[in-house]
This record gives sequence, structure tokens and C-alpha cells, in this order.
Amino acid sequence: MQINLSKLGKRYNYEWIFRNLTYTFESGSSYAILGRNGSGKSTLLTTIAGYNMHSEGEIAYTLEHKALAPDQAYRQLSLTAPYLELVEEFTLLEMLQFHTRFKPLRHQLSHLELIDRMELQRAKNKFVKDFSSGMKQRLKLGLAIYSDTPLLLLDEPTTNLDQEGVAWYQEHVAQNQEGRLIIVASNIQHEYSFCKHHLLISDYHNSSRK
Repeated sequence: MQINLSKLGKRYNYEWIFRNLTYTFESGSSYAILGRNGSGKSTLLTTIAGYNMHSEGEIAYTLEHKALAPDQAYRQLSLTAPYLELVEEFTLLEMLQFHTRFKPLRHQLSHLELIDRMELQRAKNKFVKDFSSGMKQRLKLGLAIYSDTPLLLLDEPTTNLDQEGVAWYQEHVAQNQEGRLIIVASNIQHEYSFCKHHLLISDYHNSSRK
């Protein structure tokens, strides 16, 4: 997938979060959206995902050299973020069964194989509400990384993960880069160390004062 941003801007009330952002994300590459806390990284990521509507400018999506309607982009992406909720009344296995009704898994993985890859075998029949914060984050990451989507969006992906969990994240995102566009919003180097391109969101703050 390729994404073209043209003079993109987003504001809340009278405050511009970013403005005049023109940038191209190329298929098969990895990008980091960088900036301090509160600088607009998550806002840009969710705007690209279609979860937030932009205030001005355009976003154009291309999939396999064909234009993709913006209201269909969500079918081609997977997103994980600290503010996204899981269905806590489900067991882990039920959560996977529900999720894969909408987004099949990469490599034709079975539910049990994904549970193995997330190293959550002992929690297979455990309710998500009883997971630790680290287990919930690993589940979110597993669902996003292993969904069969050409666009992977990761917002602060190692939130609530310990050192072992960070190593797990780095290993599994590395194994699932091929043929995808990956965009990471972060200010922590170990979350985006694999990204070849960096977009500094503060570069689009000064223009918002025009």
C-alpha cells in the first residue's frame, strides 16, 4: 500500500495540531513518526487510519497500483494503540475467533498457533479482563502484527511491556515486515529502531501558525 498526504492539516477547535503536511509512505518500507509527548504523533497516525477526520488537505491510498477509496482503507490496515480496548468479556481463544472474522491471520496461522507465538498458551481459556497489562498489550500487538493486512500502524507499541516483552515485540515485528507498509508513532528508540524513514511531527507545527 502507498499513502500520499497532501497539505494535510488537523485542528481541534482553534488549535492546529499539524498543518501543511505533504508526505508519501511507500509500500514495503517502515516509517517512524517522531516527536515529544503531546506533539500530535498519535493524531497523525489515527488520521492516516481514518479514525480521525483531517481538517484540510487530502489523503490518497493506493493498493496494488489501484486507487483505494478512503472509506475502504480500514479493511487493509491493522492498528494497535494504548487507548484501544479489547473485549474483556471474551476468553483469549474467543477474542481470536472474533477478531479473525474481520481480519484473517498472516501465513494462514491457526488460532492456537498465534497463541503459541504470543507465548500466551497458559491463558488460552482465561478471560481477557483477568490479563495483566503486559499480557493485554502482547495480545493487542499479536492481533495487529499477525493480521493479514498490507498496512500496520503501531502507536507506542511497547507500552506496559517489560524487557522480555520489548524483545518479543522487536522479534515478531521484524518477522512480519515483508510486503507491508509499517508506520510507528513513538519517541522511544527501541520501538522504531527498525524504521528506515523518520517523519518529525514538529516540522509541521510552525506552519500551523500561518
